[in-house]
Amino acid sequence: MQHTLSVLVEDEAGALSRIAGMFARRGFNIESLAVGSAEQMGVSRITMVVAGDEQAVEQVTKQLHKLINVLRVQNITGTPCVERELMLIKVNATTSTRSEILELATVFRARIVDVAEESVTVEVTGDPGKMVAIIQMLTRFGIKELARTGKIALTRESGVNTEFLKTQPLARVQA
Repeated sequence: MQHTLSVLVEDEAGALSRIAGMFARRGFNIESLAVGSAEQMGVSRITMVVAGDEQAVEQVTKQLHKLINVLRVQNITGTPCVERELMLIKVNATTSTRSEILELATVFRARIVDVAEESVTVEVTGDPGKMVAIIQMLTRFGIKELARTGKIALTRESGVNTEFLKTQPLARVQA
């Protein structure tokens, strides 16, 4: 199972290296990693996706707490979150397929950021499911290059779990 960890660290040289080294020593693979400034000056937020069972991830979380510069570790896997990812995808495009690619970009609310004679580069922002869906749709044109940022996430203060809502049938309105 994949787990999403949100880690706040002091913004100092070597903090990310120590965290990555700890994962490597324990044989854990980091599937996705995004790092950037947090809401407080001098603090960075690391959002990482790791695979493992509950017990293994709990053990890694305890080990993270012991590292110097780590301020807070939160496993936000089961918590209602806003999750986003950025992807650039360069697709083969001929004069006959270009308009279809542009239509797909519109459907996915993506932006065309570069157009060349034989390719189109699309910028997509959204949840990880949206990334998979647009890749599936664009694969038939031939993907030349692809770059993804990795997932970033913040917990929802509202507590609304949009993943749960997607599984529910629409409520019927009584007339």
